[in-house]
Amino acid sequence: MSKLKNLIILLVIPMFAFTSIHKFYVSVTQVDFIKEKGEVQITSRIFIDDLERLIRERYDESITLTGENESGLAEVYIEKYLKEKIGFVINGVPVKLNYLGKEYEDDIAICYLEIYGIEAIRSIEISNSVLFDIFEEQQNVIRTKINSKKKSFILVQGNDKGLLNFD
Repeated sequence: MSKLKNLIILLVIPMFAFTSIHKFYVSVTQVDFIKEKGEVQITSRIFIDDLERLIRERYDESITLTGENESGLAEVYIEKYLKEKIGFVINGVPVKLNYLGKEYEDDIAICYLEIYGIEAIRSIEISNSVLFDIFEEQQNVIRTKINSKKKSFILVQGNDKGLLNFD
């Protein structure tokens, strides 16, 4: 029995040595233009543990996201960070983002932002460098639904902007 156990261990250990668990660093941001309301609605999904790590490194190492112990400062830090790292230029004009809040779903932080007073979109430039400052492999997927057209692109370090035209 001991020899069989040793044989199994010798066969199984090398298999684990050549496999590694690799975490994916990705966020997904959905951008929808609601023409009737004159609004651009933005929903950004970010892994909670990644966002928490960033807030701890950048602002306050005692911050914990989710649960009863979440500080009111967490919301302040998330808003500040997202407004620094996400930007929009609509029809050649930079626009202001309004942070609405966040909620948690499983291991994802869902953050809500809006842009008000948009009558039409002929072009939109979206920049998103969320988490680039702590994860070199970070990818930010941008999905849009503007003027009844769906388009998407991926932003990475060194290429954190995308421009879409709707003429």
